[in-house]
Amino acid sequence: MNIQLMTDGGADIPERLRKKADIIQVPLYLHFSDGQYKSGVDLDLPSFYKKIAETNELPRSSAPSPHDFYSAYKQIDKEVPILMLSLTKGLSSTYENAVAGMQLLLDEEPERTIAVINTKTASCGIALLLHEAISKIETNYTFAQLVDHLEGRAEQTATLFVLKTLENLIQGGRLDKVKGKIAKTLNIKLLMRASKDGAIEVTEKVRGDKKSIRRFIDQIGELTKNVEDKVISLSHCNAEERAKKVLSEIREKYPFKDALIMDTGPLISTYGGEGALVISFFKHSK
Repeated sequence: MNIQLMTDGGADIPERLRKKADIIQVPLYLHFSDGQYKSGVDLDLPSFYKKIAETNELPRSSAPSPHDFYSAYKQIDKEVPILMLSLTKGLSSTYENAVAGMQLLLDEEPERTIAVINTKTASCGIALLLHEAISKIETNYTFAQLVDHLEGRAEQTATLFVLKTLENLIQGGRLDKVKGKIAKTLNIKLLMRASKDGAIEVTEKVRGDKKSIRRFIDQIGELTKNVEDKVISLSHCNAEERAKKVLSEIREKYPFKDALIMDTGPLISTYGGEGALVISFFKHSK
């Protein structure tokens, strides 16, 4: 490929895309009480789950540093343009650090061609944008066209979440304990989405797992049409069978032309908890 695609630890990438393109992923940091780990480098997914089970604690996460990004950019051949698709600015300082790393590189090598895009999404949403980038590179988009196209696509990306458990949100301090206790007692499931600026907002509280999945699927039709020309991207937190079942229900109702499916990495798994599902697709243009 004549353009180097990069992302960070906030992205979840299916094997299929990894095989198709050499995507470089800058890892984020996970802090357990026994020390700091680089996600995907010092700790793969099975050992991450094992660690949570053994320690009964959720890690804190932190963004790659500007120097981490600078080092990753620096390794790319000077002649190759770099497109970095960053985790949403609404959730992390990753985007700012990716931009700061780009600045360090450009101060040293001003002739470099590089762009950083705030995807306003995470997990399978970034996978969807990487899939789109690969398909446009294959149709010989120039670097400028690609950046422009992906910036537009980032604005059109819908990212929806459904949580099976609230345990991780409560433990991670993202949900008030009292509210969490009431919600658990009433078997309330949260439907969430990435907001316009890429933060996470709760859209609905639904009672029971089946109902929450039904609403999760119904929302697709409210946000997009002409799905025959579109791709749906789904990630799951340690729940492959659940994910496959929901994906087949989605495709039965909405005939997307293709689907990507993947595990959520440590970042999303930390907040989503077991059984969480995330879907991303492009909304219809108004």
